[in-house]
Amino acid sequence: MPRHRIFGVSFASIYPLYVAKAERKGRSRQEVDRVICWLTGHDEAGLQRAVAAGVDLETFFAQAPAMNPAAARITGVICGHRVEEIEDPLMQRIRWMDKLVDELARGKKMSSILRGDAEGTGEALSARGG
Repeated sequence: MPRHRIFGVSFASIYPLYVAKAERKGRSRQEVDRVICWLTGHDEAGLQRAVAAGVDLETFFAQAPAMNPAAARITGVICGHRVEEIEDPLMQRIRWMDKLVDELARGKKMSSILRGDAEGTGEALSARGG
């Protein structure tokens, strides 16, 4: 199966688009960072290093410290595809990130976007045994 070209797109080229989308809808760069960090386990410095280094999306996710276990609870349609049905793990992670930013831009509450983890630490899920 040929490698999808989105995998080679730099995170640095996608990130400002996410920020611009969120800001157009009254949200902030910090909120975009929060949802991406929640998903990937990157911290703020890690995000900025990825942007500065120009890593592609494949590398960005490969270097993610720890994908949030609650990410499997991200459902819905993005780019015409149900994210929970995407078979390629990397494509699914990219679409999860798209979905989180989309939810942010649509005005959803942060606790809902973070799948019940209002603090963004993963602890809410752990506390429930999830």
